[in-house]
Amino acid sequence: MTATEPAASDAIAPADTAPQPAPGATPPRTPLIARAAAELVGTAALVAIVVGSGIQATKLTDDVALQLLANSTATVFGLGVLIALLGPVSGAHFNPAVTLAEWWTARRGGAGVTARELAVYVPSQIAGAIAGAILADAMFGEPLVKWSQHDRSAGNLLLGEVVATAGLILLIFGLARTDRLRFAPVAVASYIGAAYWFTSSTSFANPAVTIGRAFTDTFAGIAPASVPGFIAMQLIGAAVGLALVAVIFMRGKTGSGTTAA
Repeated sequence: MTATEPAASDAIAPADTAPQPAPGATPPRTPLIARAAAELVGTAALVAIVVGSGIQATKLTDDVALQLLANSTATVFGLGVLIALLGPVSGAHFNPAVTLAEWWTARRGGAGVTARELAVYVPSQIAGAIAGAILADAMFGEPLVKWSQHDRSAGNLLLGEVVATAGLILLIFGLARTDRLRFAPVAVASYIGAAYWFTSSTSFANPAVTIGRAFTDTFAGIAPASVPGFIAMQLIGAAVGLALVAVIFMRGKTGSGTTAA
């Protein structure tokens, strides 16, 4: 999210009364190229963690439950670290669904990314996801690019993606509405770890990550033919999540009829 510039008269205001950025806002002086780099590197690292830990797990055990446990545990810790590290730079979206939701929020008068930032963030996230999958394959001696054969087109899996993405958007924007985004590294990572297990799709909840995972025919892969359905459900889930935020965290009215902060 981006913050508005303070007025000229605010430049001499005491430090404790100067306007503060909106919750979750990216630092106003962070150059867009730095934010784009943070989104690319962060998404690449996230996919490398997901794919790499999946490959490692299958090399260590044939027990699918243990494989999923290893994969989800690595993702929880890795995602938490990435959000803590890169959140102050770009907001640590690593996810086009989150960026699109922020852009939509900004269009409706809230804090969020601009259309220009959206146009930079999303390609950076997709490029990073592809690079992360290739990097993970390279580290484990797998073919650098081999389309996944893991079909994930069943209806119950698509429903799982709607639920996973809606929950993620509800969490992130609910934290922003209640001024508790400082808890995002732990809260978001914990949610994704839980959603690995309670959703049938193992919670991709991210269009860029979905695209990246199509490039690897390993434990975490998804067949290219399944990608469009997953992305469509993720976008529907994002819309559902925003609707839930609007209802659950509805802003009250003051006695004068204005909206309460």
